[in-house]
Amino acid sequence: MTHLTVFLGMSLLLILVPGPDSGLVIQNSIAYGKKSGMKTVLGSVSGLLIHTAAAVLGLSALLVKSAWLFTVLKWVGAAYLIYIGLMSLRTVLRKEEHAAVTKAKNQKSFFVQGFITCASNPKVAVFFLTFLPQFVSDNMNHTLQFTLMGLMYGAMTIAVFTAYVLLIEAFSRWLKKPAVQKALQGTTGAVLVTFGIRLALERQP
Repeated sequence: MTHLTVFLGMSLLLILVPGPDSGLVIQNSIAYGKKSGMKTVLGSVSGLLIHTAAAVLGLSALLVKSAWLFTVLKWVGAAYLIYIGLMSLRTVLRKEEHAAVTKAKNQKSFFVQGFITCASNPKVAVFFLTFLPQFVSDNMNHTLQFTLMGLMYGAMTIAVFTAYVLLIEAFSRWLKKPAVQKALQGTTGAVLVTFGIRLALERQP
């Protein structure tokens, strides 16, 4: 029980730390609304499930040991984050009449954005490989424990990210003001580009 409490507490703190996934959820919620934000949340959590499966199957260990695999995944994730961030900054500079077209064009991509951003982040794989084993008990099946912890982490991520989406929705009237929306979208776009650059400079552990 003590191990579970510590795991849940540490997981909550780690989820609350700003990162590419939460930045993307916030950006899409501000720019495109609650539905788009929730699609991003579900995509991100789906990416977490991939990392959970990889940890259970031992693929994360292979990723950490292979400099080539780590570098490839790192650059894919970094390039995608920078791309999304730049597209957000570009949207801010576009004329207002293009907003509806941009929104309709992106509606189907929010889940994919969340999924790719999380699944292609090697830091998440490293985290799962180094963090989860600390709470594994020798008295139970290790595979089952990894799976349950991954699912609990994913459920907590859904709860926290959904809270972000609902808070943004609650203040939507203020956030939908053109000047405010442009400022926030520009800021989150810049943040995503920064996260992408930081990921690109990340060294293999």
